[in-house]
Amino acid sequence: MSATDQETRKTATAPLPSWRDGAAKESIVRFAEQARSLPPQERVAVFDNDGTLWCEQPLPIQLDFILRRLGEMAEADATLRDRQPWKAVHEGDHAWLGGLLAQHYAGDDTNVNIFGAAVLAAYEGLSVEQFDAQAEAFLRDARHPTLERRYLECAYAPMCELLAFLEAEGFANYIASGGGRDFMRPITAEVYGIPRERVIGSSPVLSYAGGTLTHTAHPSFFDDGDQKPVGIWNRTGRRPLLAGGNSNGDVPMLEFAHRQDGPFLRLLVLHDDDEREFAYTTGAERALERAAAEDWTVVSMKDDWATVF
Repeated sequence: MSATDQETRKTATAPLPSWRDGAAKESIVRFAEQARSLPPQERVAVFDNDGTLWCEQPLPIQLDFILRRLGEMAEADATLRDRQPWKAVHEGDHAWLGGLLAQHYAGDDTNVNIFGAAVLAAYEGLSVEQFDAQAEAFLRDARHPTLERRYLECAYAPMCELLAFLEAEGFANYIASGGGRDFMRPITAEVYGIPRERVIGSSPVLSYAGGTLTHTAHPSFFDDGDQKPVGIWNRTGRRPLLAGGNSNGDVPMLEFAHRQDGPFLRLLVLHDDDEREFAYTTGAERALERAAAEDWTVVSMKDDWATVF
């Protein structure tokens, strides 16, 4: 076998081929090797979705879905155009809309709560099957505003490889996202290999009558910050061995991935590649401080990923 053939074979069989050799990849492989000594039922990994498994800039994918619905409502009902957030959507007030996440991470949820109430009202009365179909159609057909690809193609290739690698190592992978549980479910098996029953996310109260489950205008669970460990425990009954995130809202989940008597790993995705994706740290300041202080594994898009999508 020639040297070229040997190198080709090595590349084809090496784990995580889209990951460049370095500290992040070494940490993942070493952790997986250590975890083999544990019973399979203890091998639980949890991941945030927006900004961790797929792109979240210049706006989260679900936010685009929601804004289109709010715009339709404002077009159909002129009385909504003087109320937020319909007013901002109708007038294209990107400053009001763009400030929501920054305000949330700064501890001010006044406008976030106004927006959240409108979102719940926007889908009130919709059956779970109807919402499922709308979300899936959007994700398959709509395109990212700057990356020139369908939203379904905005998942990060290295993270999809990581999920497959962990599954081969006997892990059960879960999504624990602040995004809508039922928005993600239609495509997670296809895109990530994660079945819909392993998706933990924000959700409305559902109402049952006559064989039909429908959305109400009342919140049930907002899966962000301190609520992420709660949602993970409620669903899995276990403390995860691995947690991956990218923002301040993921810090409690990464904290929760800790044990005194065995291996664990915290991954923090750093968006530092403005050529292939985006470069930003807004909303991740505290997470980066904790990562530096406690030796979490920071994954640099620019340095650790040979490809992004």
